[in-house]
Amino acid sequence: MNNKNKPDRRALRTKRQLGQALIELIQEKRFDDITVQNVIDRADVGRSTFYSHFRDKEDLFQQNWEAFLDLLASHINWDKAGDGSFIPAEHLFSHLADVQPFYKSLLRSRKTDWVFKAGVAYLSQKIEVALNARHNEPNPQPELAVPAAILAAFISSELFNLLKWWLDHQMPYSPRQMADYYHQLVTPGVVAFLGKSCPARSV
Repeated sequence: MNNKNKPDRRALRTKRQLGQALIELIQEKRFDDITVQNVIDRADVGRSTFYSHFRDKEDLFQQNWEAFLDLLASHINWDKAGDGSFIPAEHLFSHLADVQPFYKSLLRSRKTDWVFKAGVAYLSQKIEVALNARHNEPNPQPELAVPAAILAAFISSELFNLLKWWLDHQMPYSPRQMADYYHQLVTPGVVAFLGKSCPARSV
């Protein structure tokens, strides 16, 4: 059993090394100027090892971004919808605040539009699957519900639109405030889809 797990752990460690190497390099130079050789030199892995996991540097970047979004989606607590923060938006805002130099480097590389567009598409797909699984078909509420695909697109696009606005405006509010504003916007649609009641907010 242990021997079977070792190659997987080694592969994960190698992927993390390569991902971290790419992140470091993006903060030093434009993405288009980075080569696979730069990445493997920084990560101290062989070229054949790199190509056993990734097609090119774009594939490395995309897989790392999708892995982060997978983690984000896995921590959505739909049971808390209507009762508080159920999407880990504060974690996302905090994380991007911590790596703001990386974000500025993406701006210089003209990669932000792709990053956010890909993020919306990928996260929307994950959320749509989760919403369809949660929907209570025996007791549908057509007067409240919206198609899962539309709600998933709204949840995802709203998150990334707010995130981009926040970063572009020098983070005028705390991650917690931004997460609260985000939940105020998306919660009514989610609780309607799930057939739950949305408690009134105190003012």
